[in-house]
Amino acid sequence: MLSFKKSFNLKKEEVDRKWHVIDAEGQTLGRLAAAVARILRGKNKATFTPNVDCGDFVVVLNSDKIVASGAKATDKVYYKYSGFPGGLKATKLAEQMRKDSRKVVLAAVQGMLPNSRLANKQLTKCKVFKGAEHKHAAQQPVKLEIKK
Repeated sequence: MLSFKKSFNLKKEEVDRKWHVIDAEGQTLGRLAAAVARILRGKNKATFTPNVDCGDFVVVLNSDKIVASGAKATDKVYYKYSGFPGGLKATKLAEQMRKDSRKVVLAAVQGMLPNSRLANKQLTKCKVFKGAEHKHAAQQPVKLEIKK
């Protein structure tokens, strides 16, 4: 006789959240975004449940020192549309990095998450800073290394 175990479903009250710090200096944008999205969703945990926000908080430092592979600095374009005729604005990656490099990281991480209300909530747990200082020291974040 075969015995089957019940499948595991995590409840939102049982989630154990941790804080992680990632130094983005010299990191490739896409690889960094994929690693951050994995932690935000909670896929690095054994208790991963797709319909529950079971991920951790992530603090990304040095967002202005991120590297884009290939010719993305000149070829990659971010679009913003106001909804009015002639209201399409295009910004290249290099120009957006000069304006606000935090938006570049958040846009890349958002692209790695699924398109859902849960993913929007998970994205709020990603804190991005331009420099090496952050204001979340009270949460005692753990430094996390990502392969280059």
